[in-house]
Amino acid sequence: MSANENPVVPTNFIHHIIDSDLKANKNNGKVATRFPPEPNGYLHIGHAKSICLNFGLAAKYQGRCHLRFDDTNPEKESDEYVQAIMRDVEWLGFKWHELHHASDYFGQLYDYAVQLIKDGKAYVDSSTPEQIRANRGTLTEPGKPSPDRSRSIAENLDLFQRMRAGEFADGQYVLRAKIDMASPNINMRDPTIYRIRRVHHQRTGDAWCIYPMYDYTHCLSDAIEGITHSICTLEFEDHRPLYDWVLHELDTPCHPQQIEFARLQLEYTIVSKRKLNQLVTAKHVGGWDDPRMPTIAGMRRAGVPAAAIRDFCERIGVTKKDAWIEAGVLENCIREDLNQNALRAMAVLQPLRVVIESYPEAQTEWLEVSNHPQRPELGKRKLPFTRVVLIEQDDFAENPPPKYKRLVPGGEIRLRGAYVIKCHAAVKDADGRIIELRCSHDPNTLGKNPEGRKVKGVIHWVSESNSLPAEIRLYDRLFRLPYPDNEKNFLAALNLDSLTILEHGRVEASLAGVAPESCRQFERTGYFCVDKDSTDTKMVFNRTVTLREDWVKE
Repeated sequence: MSANENPVVPTNFIHHIIDSDLKANKNNGKVATRFPPEPNGYLHIGHAKSICLNFGLAAKYQGRCHLRFDDTNPEKESDEYVQAIMRDVEWLGFKWHELHHASDYFGQLYDYAVQLIKDGKAYVDSSTPEQIRANRGTLTEPGKPSPDRSRSIAENLDLFQRMRAGEFADGQYVLRAKIDMASPNINMRDPTIYRIRRVHHQRTGDAWCIYPMYDYTHCLSDAIEGITHSICTLEFEDHRPLYDWVLHELDTPCHPQQIEFARLQLEYTIVSKRKLNQLVTAKHVGGWDDPRMPTIAGMRRAGVPAAAIRDFCERIGVTKKDAWIEAGVLENCIREDLNQNALRAMAVLQPLRVVIESYPEAQTEWLEVSNHPQRPELGKRKLPFTRVVLIEQDDFAENPPPKYKRLVPGGEIRLRGAYVIKCHAAVKDADGRIIELRCSHDPNTLGKNPEGRKVKGVIHWVSESNSLPAEIRLYDRLFRLPYPDNEKNFLAALNLDSLTILEHGRVEASLAGVAPESCRQFERTGYFCVDKDSTDTKMVFNRTVTLREDWVKE
């Protein structure tokens, strides 16, 4: 099912709210949502939940969902992030009905601020940020009004126009809403709604030197666009009175309803953009799209299917209470999707050479194998079988542990889809390391069991002469603790073994030319994705997820 079709989504409390609104013919029976990221970093798995929710609501109620960039803080924003966000939303399977930027409304937002001043609801303040914080009060003590709170409307209008004209230095003045310095909600104690910042904006250039604050901008952007239900995470619940105050005082023609839901908290993961940026800039990872990162770009590069992310967001549901989601829930969604859809292939990550002395030296036999054992419609491929094959080093043990069912001296094993072979000797180098096995094969066992004896184990392999060199990157969880944010220094929770690079892997030749982001199940090993670093002479594969969960919490 396409993400743009009407998916079957479990009912949640937001559905109940919208159902009630529609029954009362509120908003003329229309539903409009939006996804409003700030372009100051790449989207992560937490954003994916919001994307799926907002676009899912629009689909469920035959409404519309806008993509809007909250670009009011140009110091940290860039067009790189804008483009990355658009790519990620589309890759997840969604298409916005309208594309907007908060900067589209800078003129209207300024006019609205002028209106607040004229109505005696805003004033220009010369207090420093430190003075504003000190005078804001506490949860048990009211704030102290600024001496500038009593400025006349005419003086406030003059100063605000001069702020706009660039007469004053950064930070010399701010515009504050005049609400209630004794309000029990600190967000209502005359919040700042405009500040002076001489920063080049990635869209408006140097046209503005004053920029509106998020709480002021967001509600008005929603109203301008005709959004009916403004869905946001729980940390904005205390900001809702300010959201409603701005819209009420300006008597906007549309008054969206803000609804809060619990943000995604995933074990072994950090979703703070500031901390993710720290990981990137300090080179703890290879970039925003490092496969260990919880960014959508990183997950995509790791080979995570978009459908698996959508399935995960649907499974965890939408609630009003924060809760931690086990990492295994996401990983199982990934495994289920890839198990169903990923083609199979053979790859040897740490090769051990096997010479089948009984097999003709010049012969190459083409064996037909299935691309997917449960999906015959995906066809078959041909694998070359030759005298010298490669197997995994740990598929042979000179002194095997109990219940070992792989190759041992004098023992037999089946090569997947090929013959039963028997080991006669192990060749070692000067340091005593096994570098080659000498074996024979039973020519009567191609595609069937040997007669009169039982062979318990089956291992994968590739032909030495007809395989491709590959670098295998074994990615693991970036953090070794389930709640890294609980640490005083989250970097102390980094998993220093989160990446292992195997430089001498070999993969079957059928993978030549497979495009980046293509996924395969390497039989008996895990799910892997072709990386963009692949070249004509060496392929690179990223491990997406193991075949089964093998992590234990500390």
